[in-house]
Amino acid sequence: MKTMQVRDAKAGFSALIEAAEKGEPTMITKHGKPAAAIVSVEDALKLHPERKLNFGEFLLTYPGGIDLERNPSPSREIDL
Repeated sequence: MKTMQVRDAKAGFSALIEAAEKGEPTMITKHGKPAAAIVSVEDALKLHPERKLNFGEFLLTYPGGIDLERNPSPSREIDL
């Protein structure tokens, strides 16, 4: 992966986009520390898929699993 400072990335932004399209990611540094990365859309979608879970699928992602038990006792009588 190529590394580039922010000021150089600003100057050659079009070239960075073209490189990302070809599958060549670039790490952008700020004050010598990694700050961002420019990657292709395919690589970005691998990390953050666009598909959103529906509510049922979201509940099933709970790490504790689902262990539900029905109370076998009969319901109480209610006068209406």
